[in-house]
Amino acid sequence: MQVVQTISELQAAIQKNSSIGQKIGFVPTMGNCHAGHIRLVELAKQHAECSVVSIFVNPLQFGANEDLASYPRTLEADLAKLKAAGASIVFIPSVSEIYPDFDGKNLNQTMTIEPPSIANVLCGASRPGHFSGVATVVMKLFNIVKPNIAVFGQKDFQQLFIIKQMVKQFNLPITIIAAATTREADGLAMSSRNGYLSTDERLNAPYLSAVLHNVKTAITNGNHDYASLEQQASENLTRAGWAVDYISIREASSLLAPLAGLDNQISELIVLGAAKLGKTRLIDNLVI
Repeated sequence: MQVVQTISELQAAIQKNSSIGQKIGFVPTMGNCHAGHIRLVELAKQHAECSVVSIFVNPLQFGANEDLASYPRTLEADLAKLKAAGASIVFIPSVSEIYPDFDGKNLNQTMTIEPPSIANVLCGASRPGHFSGVATVVMKLFNIVKPNIAVFGQKDFQQLFIIKQMVKQFNLPITIIAAATTREADGLAMSSRNGYLSTDERLNAPYLSAVLHNVKTAITNGNHDYASLEQQASENLTRAGWAVDYISIREASSLLAPLAGLDNQISELIVLGAAKLGKTRLIDNLVI
């Protein structure tokens, strides 16, 4: 496994590690790698001969009061895990490498990707500008790595949806592969932010998944009163000590809210949730 820090080093390493006609697989991460990240690397290796993983905590996607400074950074452990997983190249750029006009304080990134209006609901409603920051850095990384395939997890379903739309609308020659959410034994979706949870909060954390499963079961059994299901799920979480951001039932193909009376015309639904335990914001979703 080769570890590089600059774009020129990365592109030289890619040229060295891939022969003509071989595919390049890409896994963008913010580090603090867990089994879910390793699963993304494994999928990249299944679809491409050269696997590139980036570790970059992207300032552009963090709001003013979010956890940029305290976001867990575990580079040494990450590199050990990625080496064991068989990654070909790990790219760990500085902020100035990704944002050339960075002056040490301000990014000065005046040109950004503006995602569709769906970026302003669900997680986007409470994190304004987040998905523009995500789309912009992913576009930068795509331009730098020039992968044939890129792998993203389904836990961040709204992010995955927006990236797929970006690839489609900008005619990028990249195949996006979605990886199923990797979970702990008790059902909690793996996340780098799970490490923020206290002992008591960690015991409570799987309840988000359990509530979404209850919604899925109700819909599967024929309950199409989506508004009531969302409200009941939110109330259950609130009673258990959560601060609910949203519980929302959407069409999986569009992330739009399903229209009443059109249940037979919807191919697939998804229930998504975001809520805080203490200071830790957790997200999860289940396809129905």
